[in-house]
Amino acid sequence: MPKQMTAEQKLVYMTETPLHRLVIALAVPTIISMLITAFYNMADTYFVGLIGSASASGAVGVIFPLMSIMQAIAFMLGHGSGNYMSRVLGAGNTEEARRMASTGFVLSFLVGVAIMIIGLLFAEPLVYLLGSTSTIAPYAQDYVRYLMPGVPFLMSSIVINNQLRFQGSAFYGMIGITFGSLLNVALDPLLIFTLNMGVAGAALATSLSQAVSFVILLMMTRKGGNIRINLRLFSPNGHFLSHIVRGGIPSLARQGLNSLSSVCLNLAAGGYGDAAIAAMSIVGRIMMMTVSAIIGFGQGFQPICGFNYGAKLYGRVRKAFWFCVKLSFCVLVVLGAFAIALAPQIVSLFLAADPEVQRIGTLALRLQCCFVPLFSFTCMSNMMLQTMGIAGKATLLAASRQGLFFIPAVLGLEKIFGLLGVQMAQPVADVLSFLLAIPLTMGVLRELKEKEKN
Repeated sequence: MPKQMTAEQKLVYMTETPLHRLVIALAVPTIISMLITAFYNMADTYFVGLIGSASASGAVGVIFPLMSIMQAIAFMLGHGSGNYMSRVLGAGNTEEARRMASTGFVLSFLVGVAIMIIGLLFAEPLVYLLGSTSTIAPYAQDYVRYLMPGVPFLMSSIVINNQLRFQGSAFYGMIGITFGSLLNVALDPLLIFTLNMGVAGAALATSLSQAVSFVILLMMTRKGGNIRINLRLFSPNGHFLSHIVRGGIPSLARQGLNSLSSVCLNLAAGGYGDAAIAAMSIVGRIMMMTVSAIIGFGQGFQPICGFNYGAKLYGRVRKAFWFCVKLSFCVLVVLGAFAIALAPQIVSLFLAADPEVQRIGTLALRLQCCFVPLFSFTCMSNMMLQTMGIAGKATLLAASRQGLFFIPAVLGLEKIFGLLGVQMAQPVADVLSFLLAIPLTMGVLRELKEKEKN
């Protein structure tokens, strides 16, 4: 996308550029951002794994639900405000978008401060609530205490990044994410090993890198014709809050249930030892990396969907949707086959010293990769429904994969099949969420076709 353009020029660009070219142009920065984010999330897992302790690696997995809770709230604010911004920008109302941008940003920072205070005061009971064992708990508490100071910056960064993305300016968001991620990867070995901080060093690296990302992303709002954050435009009234909730509740459901599902996974795997918790945590991070490209692709589709839906160009919305589904399906087939073939080697990268972790993780990874191509349709459907403001269907679909289907699967299958049931839970949830997405999405696509005709 051209680096400098006015709001009017951006509207023309988003609604008239050939779709294939536009999707690729907007998706590449978001894909890079998602892959980099997943990479530096995995960096903690990798460097902590070099400590050689299943308990230390398990601590990263135990804290993952907490990270998901914070991200859930931030994504609700970022997606809710960003969805609305893209639609009103498509309709030509820039002033409304400016007020929404500032409202979403300020809310995210204030909520981050509140979470930081709670986390610092209640670190010990919190880690047990998240599924920690007595051997994992000391590591997990260290992680929490050093992670909390960075939470306001983490949440605000997510909101700014998503607002930039929904304006069609994912390139600028990518800059902030990339700098923070590279810093995180550089700080991990320095703090964990050189300064001998262990697990706490990984958490401190995350906090520092998020603070840097926050500053850079805030600077990016002042470039490329993007909407600047103006604290005087903070408008926490019912109008803006209702749009944030309606546009962001699917993200809250998706990420919040992802957090709850991780707790259930830790509890189900915990009966089989720290190695099982560590193995499932490692596989979760690997799969996150695998689907990150697809999520990034879908995030590139969202501003196209929002602008063109707001401009009543329904045919462009449908065509962009199917293009993204087809291309992402092919990508996941290739990535899934690669991961199945090299599963033992991939798992061993994170904790090579423990053969039990490798054995459990290898089977879990292969099972999940068999069905991961179905995620292409589920993901794009969710992105489209959410961006169009169809909150009910979007929330139901967002809640299905990691919540409505995964939680009963991991708890129920574990009782029937033992550890194998834990390993099978995610593939079962992927199939069921795909089957749910079909009727939810096809009805909306038919409505768009009818509107296009009329």
